Amino acid sequence: MRHLAIPALGLLAATGVHAAGDPTVVIAGQRASLANAIAAQEKADNIVSVVSSDGIGGLPDRNAAEALARLPGVAVQRDQGEGRYVSVRGLGPDLNAVTINGALVPSPEAGTRAVALDVLPAGLIRTLHVSKTLTPDQDANSLGGTVEVKTLSAFDLPGALLVLGAGASHDTNTHRESPNANLLWAQRFAGGKLGVAAGLSGEKRKFGSDNVETGGAWRGNRLEGFELRDYLPVRERRAAALNLDWRPDAASSYALRAFVSRFSDDEVRDRLTVGNVENDDLAEGVTDDARLERRLRQRKYTQEIRSLTASADRRFGDWRVQAEATASRATDDAPESINDARFRGSFAGIGFANTMAPRLIAPAAAFDPASYNLNAITLQRSFAKDRANALRLDLAREFDDGYAVKFGAKASRRDKDNDTDQWAYDSGNATSASYWGAGTRSMSAFVGTHQLDYAFGPIGAALDPAAIRARVASLPRAGARQAAESALDDFALVEDIDAAYVQGTLARGAWSLLAGVRAERTRFKAAGQQIAILEDESESITARRAGRSYTNWLPTLQARYDLDRATTVRAAWSNSVVRANFSQLAPGISLDSATEATIGNPDLAPLKSHNLDLGIERVLGNDGTMSAYVFHKDIANFTYATNLAGSGRWTGYTTATSYANGDSAKVRGIELAWQQPLRMLPAPFNGLLVGLNGALTHSRAGIDSFDEEAGRRAGRAIRLPGQSSRVANAMIGYEHGPLSTRLAVNHKSPYLLELGDDVLDASGDRIVDSQTQLDFSLSWQIDRRWQLSFEASNLNNEKYYVYQGVKSRNVQYEQYGRTFKIGLKASLF
Repeated sequence: MRHLAIPALGLLAATGVHAAGDPTVVIAGQRASLANAIAAQEKADNIVSVVSSDGIGGLPDRNAAEALARLPGVAVQRDQGEGRYVSVRGLGPDLNAVTINGALVPSPEAGTRAVALDVLPAGLIRTLHVSKTLTPDQDANSLGGTVEVKTLSAFDLPGALLVLGAGASHDTNTHRESPNANLLWAQRFAGGKLGVAAGLSGEKRKFGSDNVETGGAWRGNRLEGFELRDYLPVRERRAAALNLDWRPDAASSYALRAFVSRFSDDEVRDRLTVGNVENDDLAEGVTDDARLERRLRQRKYTQEIRSLTASADRRFGDWRVQAEATASRATDDAPESINDARFRGSFAGIGFANTMAPRLIAPAAAFDPASYNLNAITLQRSFAKDRANALRLDLAREFDDGYAVKFGAKASRRDKDNDTDQWAYDSGNATSASYWGAGTRSMSAFVGTHQLDYAFGPIGAALDPAAIRARVASLPRAGARQAAESALDDFALVEDIDAAYVQGTLARGAWSLLAGVRAERTRFKAAGQQIAILEDESESITARRAGRSYTNWLPTLQARYDLDRATTVRAAWSNSVVRANFSQLAPGISLDSATEATIGNPDLAPLKSHNLDLGIERVLGNDGTMSAYVFHKDIANFTYATNLAGSGRWTGYTTATSYANGDSAKVRGIELAWQQPLRMLPAPFNGLLVGLNGALTHSRAGIDSFDEEAGRRAGRAIRLPGQSSRVANAMIGYEHGPLSTRLAVNHKSPYLLELGDDVLDASGDRIVDSQTQLDFSLSWQIDRRWQLSFEASNLNNEKYYVYQGVKSRNVQYEQYGRTFKIGLKASLF
């Protein structure tokens, strides 16, 4: 079944999967395209939600993550107010997979499998598909859903296309403007046999956010410390896509699809930190002596994703043969940055007001640069690389009696590497008065000319990154390198998967059945470091290696029954498997002392899920739908952080932080959707479009850990991280003549971000508060070539708030303001 994101104006692309897996693309005007899309979804073998490029353009979505948040059962996790990761059916981003034109997208970030979809600009995407149930011919590497990104092909269109777009946005938090532009071109040559499609997209976004956070430093209602943070990032996105298609005859099709996206974040984070309170912690409104630090982080990291897919599709009589080779590469490059520069001072009369968004109470001297002296500077560089290559071959045959068979094999190879180096200059380790080189250590020499524009009170003058770098440049590197910190996070992981499958489909009257099985053989190798602090406080670094192999058998049965011409019932039983996160599998061990350790676990078993889905959909008229789906997932080997102290090798330890597999976790929920143009209403109300969808989800997982007070292991039940109990979208739009406008609301209820330091203590859980965001878009078709658009994001100025246990205890409070964007699009042919 396919949930459709109805476009505000223009064309909609709908892809249907027929019984033999033959993709058919239909392009038409809005009414015809909606009817064709409904017909395609009725023929689909599995449950899929789709948003088209016109649906993306109809709402103020900067990237793929924000576009996907409009679909039923999909929620977005934001970073700096911008959509970054998606959660499908209550399962976190690490439990989903992303492909671009059939190629697995590896993760640029070192420790995770989750793909940050803000690296994919919305302007180059033709369609986004979320497969919520998997067929045997699909990779079984997602528990929530597989996001399939497809770029434009010349054969998606009836003729040539050349579209140019340009725009600018305004950020109300920083009052800065940001440009963007894109180009799409498609044309056929050689008598319509050769199709060429290309796209370019670029955006430079200047914005800011104001943040106050405690990090969960609460003792009951008393606070040990907090930070005031001012962020000024500049984000750039540049992307290009090139698709070549050769279709010499009706029985043959060849394609080469290339995609590259580069995302950079140049961030300056200036902050004021409160800590080392004389009497350990603060009560609201009560002052005490405390240490204040002015701190700066300045870094630029660049994430790049490259994807290349070559495919061939040939028919030989009743047989169809498909071959595909894919190569993907993702990198995260962070050259030497100021990881932390801190200036320290001590003050009397320090306190706070407001537990949800703490405001600093301090004397005037706390904002005087002369009150602080240079204490420490830490430099860091890192480079992570994730490579994924695959070869696959599929064979299929259709028979006259409605039966079809398909089988094939796939070999996948994935390598994940991370390298980090860190240097530290610390006054506590200084051995001479000249340790910091020539010049004063007073913060007065390291500030700029302007005061920070911070919404939650004063911080002081902005620190100057150039002045800090100049001081570091004169310092010797010998002896400053932190060997343990540089080695602990270095790892090299290899994951090779060989898969084979067979599936059959049968259509009889109102029934359509699909059954099959997929087998995946995984070979895993890991290399890392063990760091030990010796009695003389020197560091011992030794290599650590691990590896294992295992096979998963994954059967599937999916059925569709047509109650009548307008109503379809679907049911699915499927199985899927997701390997643990790279940061969890990395074999690094840090023996911080004789009683404290941090341990990676390369022996983690993969998460396996048994999935049940049941739903019904009804077509309303020619171009409306309503649907209801229920689902249940039984997940084995749920992975979580724990304390291994008191067991095995760690019997004499009080803290041995690692990762473990839980016995089981369960997720169940219901998805509801309705969307329809209200053409039955009298004019002018017949131009209204409405859409509503929502999901109610519940999850439960069992965890355990060492209970130091009881001297034994204990357990408790939690909900899965990232799972919101309620996710909802509402849209109302209006179209008449050249005018198209929409108002959209996206809501998700609170969800568990992470467990606290003591995983057995529910009061330490970090919870992201509910979020509701209101967006607006309007476009005016000046003539057949020119279109003017206006978009407004986060009209209600929604905040990002994380609390610890109870809502009154801040972990993080951040606000971003509103963004307004104006654009002009030219369709030259």
